[in-house]
Amino acid sequence: MTKTAFTMIELVFVIVVLGILATVAVPRLLVTRDDAIYSKARAEISAIQSGIETQKSKNILSGVRGYPSNLDDVNSTTYNTNDQLLFYKKDDSTNSVLQTPVFSKIGFAGHWVKTADNTYTLYIENTKPVVFTYNNSTGRFVCDYDEDDCKEILR
Repeated sequence: MTKTAFTMIELVFVIVVLGILATVAVPRLLVTRDDAIYSKARAEISAIQSGIETQKSKNILSGVRGYPSNLDDVNSTTYNTNDQLLFYKKDDSTNSVLQTPVFSKIGFAGHWVKTADNTYTLYIENTKPVVFTYNNSTGRFVCDYDEDDCKEILR
């Protein structure tokens, strides 16, 4: 009667190979998450900027000159709070910058929060905020390009 089983050397070899694969794969997986957060941020910023231009065009067609005065209905009593509808006008969705709102979440990677009138903070990581401001006279929605995280988002 013969028993078929793995020898100790075969098991050690498999464990060593799995360890090598793990040391190569894990850092790449972590970088992929950061890349996804930056890609999401770029897409949202692009959508917001496009929405601002769309609202300007709608304003011109209706006889009103200029960019929208604000990007959402969030006011000073609800700044820096979770679950606010950002870049969206609940009572006037046809004049919203985005067709669907972005919900605010304070301190969560990849999420926005409104911090002041026409000022928004995007958290790249839980402790890395990037501040964006909207200028309603020029229609610009930008961050301070001197900050490294801003450069990384906009590259």
